[in-house]
Amino acid sequence: MWLDLYMFFLLFVLFAYLFVSVTVTNLHKSYFYFHFLMMLWPLFQFAIKITENPAIQLVYVKLAFVDLSLLGAGWLVFTFFLTGHTALLRNKKAFLFFIPALLTSAGVFVNYRGMFVQPFDGAYINRYYGPLFWIVIPVLLGYLLVPLFILAKTFASAQAPRTKRKIKLVLIGIVVLLASAVFDIFINVIYFSSAMIVPGLTSLGIFVSAIFFVIAIRRYKMLDIVTIAHQDVIDTIADGILVLDEHERVMEINRSFRPYLDLRLGERFVIESFLKFSCGEPQREQFLQTYREEPLRTARIDIIAEEADRRYISLQTAPIILNKVRVGRIVTLQDITEVRRLVNDLERLAVTDSLTGCYNRHYLTQHLESDIMLHVRGHRPFAILLLDIDFFKRINDQFGHLAGDEVIVWTVDTIRRTIRQTDSIARFGGEEFMIYLPDTAPTEAAILAERIKASIETGQAAVENGAYRLSITVSIGLLSVDTFEGGLQSNPNGYITQLFTLVDEALYQAKKNGRNQVVGSAAFAKRSIS
Repeated sequence: MWLDLYMFFLLFVLFAYLFVSVTVTNLHKSYFYFHFLMMLWPLFQFAIKITENPAIQLVYVKLAFVDLSLLGAGWLVFTFFLTGHTALLRNKKAFLFFIPALLTSAGVFVNYRGMFVQPFDGAYINRYYGPLFWIVIPVLLGYLLVPLFILAKTFASAQAPRTKRKIKLVLIGIVVLLASAVFDIFINVIYFSSAMIVPGLTSLGIFVSAIFFVIAIRRYKMLDIVTIAHQDVIDTIADGILVLDEHERVMEINRSFRPYLDLRLGERFVIESFLKFSCGEPQREQFLQTYREEPLRTARIDIIAEEADRRYISLQTAPIILNKVRVGRIVTLQDITEVRRLVNDLERLAVTDSLTGCYNRHYLTQHLESDIMLHVRGHRPFAILLLDIDFFKRINDQFGHLAGDEVIVWTVDTIRRTIRQTDSIARFGGEEFMIYLPDTAPTEAAILAERIKASIETGQAAVENGAYRLSITVSIGLLSVDTFEGGLQSNPNGYITQLFTLVDEALYQAKKNGRNQVVGSAAFAKRSIS
């Protein structure tokens, strides 16, 4: 009976040695929980034999097998920590892993009508096991076999020799534990004979397996703080990180990567699965060509991960070089949605007028320089309108500048409702606006200009929160270009400047003639542009 006590003390020594010789991390804590449960089995086995009270013996028997159930569940949890599958424990259904252990523990402790265990010769030092025992044992063996399978799979996919040695030691330890438990069942349960009891088999197996676990922890730093910190740091990084070997198998993946593509260690990464997101066919093909044919180059592409809320992701791949040889690849994902939105906002602010929301003069000048030259080369007609609010100074003097701003905004809104979607409007000056009409013949441009003038003239601008309604008019200079002479393309800047000068002359003429009118014709373009 002393063998179980010896095993308990030896397990306690290993526990104390490990506790004082390592820096305790969360992973170490999970092992200590597991090791503590291993210590309880031999302690309860010893306790059964030192009392002659059958009732107390039965309590220790129950506690021993409850401990064994918890030991199985603890081993499964510890395996999840070892193999990087802790995400399974954060799942809402993680409690399902513990249900078999809890049910078997409840069945053991209740021992309804002796269905789990019955005394032999009135005591429980030697005992008979009932039908519930043969339900409990497969559950316990399952708790050992599942981790064995997970560890074997991890061992097969591991590349580093040091990692393989660590996993190998743990595998040997669990095999020893499993073999001792099975051997104990065969000798002391299936072929039970009171004259041939072999004590301490499971206790001995637990101790030997614990030795392998401690060696793996101490010699190979299985639970090393640097390794844990490394993974913790990677998991706290907001960018997704994926490390691949030379065969595109996953060697490491952090928490931020999984929402986009849930992969397991050892699985193969398929880059095309990522590029199913919208990113443009030319960019996609160029990226894939670099990725496949030039693996030593860094490749980058921006993709839209979610069409609904327009999440922009920057995907970058870079080679991992060791001794001038590519041994793998690192893939990073960066959420650039806010950056893209900020850039878009800045671009919009740079090209729009803050008061009216229409384009500003700078943008219109750049836009016309490129677009008008395309029309010139293609001999496609276009027109430019320069519009000015009549007697605008009177409005500012009589009602104030805020009312003047309201009149300007109302004027722009009225123009927008009148022009076509292909037309562009920009604030050219204080109360001056330029309207660009692409692919527009002179007659059509004149009709549209008169329509804009009439829309403003027949409407009323509400100012000072609707306290006053003002009727205003505008003067419009019209420049239509449908005749193109040689030399127009040699100086785009000069050509645009001439267009602005001519349309300004037309506007001046409209004001000089009495305002509230449209002045201009194609003759302006033919007269001065060459």
